[in-house]
Amino acid sequence: IVSGAVAGRLKFVAYLIYSAYISAVVYPISGMWKWGGGIAAAEGFADFAGSIVVHCVGGFAGLAGAMMLGPRIGRYVNGKVNPMPGHNLTFVTLGVFILMIGWYGFNPGSQLTYASTVDANITTYIGVTTTLGGCAGAITAMLFAWFKWGKPDLTMALNGVLAGLVGVTANCNQITIIESLYIGGIAGILVVLGIMLLDKLKIDDP
Repeated sequence: IVSGAVAGRLKFVAYLIYSAYISAVVYPISGMWKWGGGIAAAEGFADFAGSIVVHCVGGFAGLAGAMMLGPRIGRYVNGKVNPMPGHNLTFVTLGVFILMIGWYGFNPGSQLTYASTVDANITTYIGVTTTLGGCAGAITAMLFAWFKWGKPDLTMALNGVLAGLVGVTANCNQITIIESLYIGGIAGILVVLGIMLLDKLKIDDP
């Protein structure tokens, strides 16, 4: 999560140091709060596969990194936002679909067993809510950006996929089909608004 937020502005050695630290110190602490019987678990906090424990923690770490490093050269000039799209949107799209496939290990995999019929049914159901959340995020992000700027934007739709997936990760095991569409759809709109806010604040998140 952080590697994307600081892309193009961080030396490889610094990235290795960050990766070691967040993997060895930060994530184990946030994971223990919920999954290790810590304070969040004691308060009844629900986060089945890590919307907060993983994605939010990584997102805030990425935000801190992007703010500290500053924008890429040429990103913001004289108060104007200069888009710097990826060099190959086909590869970007393929990468998002690979991430989405990986999410099936992340969300359904958090059931931790497939041994019984009940577990198999729950795992499959989680796969459905995960898929629908991501798809709803893609559609609403694309439509919202289309309404906002007058043309569809593939990158916004792809961001919407990821936002929808993150949105349903916390409760993918207990929401209904309709709720997964609502959550993913709202997340798709929020990611477009978030991108706009970051640009307004001149925080460069590739």
